[in-house]
Amino acid sequence: MSVDPGGAELDLLVLGSGVAGLSAAVRAAASPGMRVGVLTKAALDQAATRWAQGGVAAVLSTDEDSTDSHLADTLAAGAGLCDVDAVRVMVDEGPARVHELIALGAVFDRDQRGALELAREGGHSWPRVVHAGGAATGVEVERALVEAVHATAAAVLEGWFALDLLVEGGHCAGVVALDRNGRRHEVRSTHVLLATGGGGQLYAVTTNPAESTGDGLAMALRAGVATADVEFVQFHPTALHHPSAPRPLLSEALRGHGAVVRDAKGERFVDELVTRDQLSRAITSRMIEQGVDHLWLDATGLERFDLRFPTIAASVRTAGLDPGTDWLPIAPAAHYLCGGVLTDLDGATSLPGLWACGEVACTGVHGANRLASNSLLEGMVFAPRVVEAIAAGRNGPQASGAMRAVLAGEDAGDAVGGQVVHSEAWFDLAPAPRPAGELRVELQQCMTAGAGVVRTAGSLHEAREGLRGVRRGIAGGGGRAEAEVLNLWTVGDAVVTAALARTESRGCHWRDDHPQTDPDQRVRLVRTR
Repeated sequence: MSVDPGGAELDLLVLGSGVAGLSAAVRAAASPGMRVGVLTKAALDQAATRWAQGGVAAVLSTDEDSTDSHLADTLAAGAGLCDVDAVRVMVDEGPARVHELIALGAVFDRDQRGALELAREGGHSWPRVVHAGGAATGVEVERALVEAVHATAAAVLEGWFALDLLVEGGHCAGVVALDRNGRRHEVRSTHVLLATGGGGQLYAVTTNPAESTGDGLAMALRAGVATADVEFVQFHPTALHHPSAPRPLLSEALRGHGAVVRDAKGERFVDELVTRDQLSRAITSRMIEQGVDHLWLDATGLERFDLRFPTIAASVRTAGLDPGTDWLPIAPAAHYLCGGVLTDLDGATSLPGLWACGEVACTGVHGANRLASNSLLEGMVFAPRVVEAIAAGRNGPQASGAMRAVLAGEDAGDAVGGQVVHSEAWFDLAPAPRPAGELRVELQQCMTAGAGVVRTAGSLHEAREGLRGVRRGIAGGGGRAEAEVLNLWTVGDAVVTAALARTESRGCHWRDDHPQTDPDQRVRLVRTR
């Protein structure tokens, strides 16, 4: 069955309702004659963006900071795999996008003089991160964008689940989706934008909501669209060690204001303002060394904690802790997928008519490790570029940004080159159907054990065997729960394949059996048909 929201075929169908998708929808609705629709698996305001406690990094003060400094910090965090042109676009265009968001009604924290409060976070040379409500930035960004989308003429399909891309004549023509009642539809559009977020639900412990099942990336992988850098899964080093799901974040801002990490003996052992990959490894290594499942964040020295960080204060008090007197239990949790669907500088993918931005995309901005608070900024910057390219008549990719790993060839210059990787064949597995909930837990456990913060060839092969068992259990009935497991399996297989192929340690990919960085592996591992 085909569905035609509002009576006419869409010009742009946006999949996802986080900062990237809604930024694109707002910009598209303002483009004369462009008919835009938003399809989201949950309510419009329930995307992963709302869970983002870290703020938005942008150079909003000219006193000491500069976009050159922001660029240098981003490149340093990315461990040699950032695309310099993409990072330059982000840091140069970012300040204007922040001011546009403020114009839409977003309210960020300000000091007594009315100036934006700028915090310093791990990996940043200067205070350049704006927050809302101390650590409720994602909620505020989402609120402002949702209100803006509701004020436009965009067609909104809430509670719909995209199953697969419609590909006709080598062009993306829409998606196959399930409506709220589980009925299958074709939703057709001249252009489709993947803004579906990441896949934190690959892991048993994650800061991502239950909806983060890698849906857009999985659809792209099944359609043979080029993807890259998926081995780089960033773990947030200071998630609250607590049974709640998703795990509450103890924001980077706490460490930026002086909170310190202590081991099981109460000793401080690491610089809290190193990048996330370094801190996650340090914490994981110390946990293994001391035989414990968590360490501590000591924020007792922070003044006015409840006033400055009300969201975090509520989370820790709900867990029975007083941040003024108690050390807070912490452990790394899966947080962000640095790679994804390969794009050029305007968000075009290798499939004409298909675009991507936000966490689902590999723009080249993050390289091997995302710098703190660059994620919301990336979505805010690259989403409008997608809309502008479509309005200008673009349809396919150009040899720019991370896409040069596929298209540029000898003209790539200093850009990171590409190396194609292939997965094992899975079609020979004899089916043994099992409940989707059981399969999801099994997949999360095998990925956590074998493809987590610290990896080896042995652990990755064990994860692969676990994934084989999960794949056999997927019956193919087509329901949403099973489709989510299939998506998680598809992305998990891509992560493990790339992690096995990258026999070095770089950024947030740490191979304990290959602890050095290999200059010869400064390439994007690309998966494409």
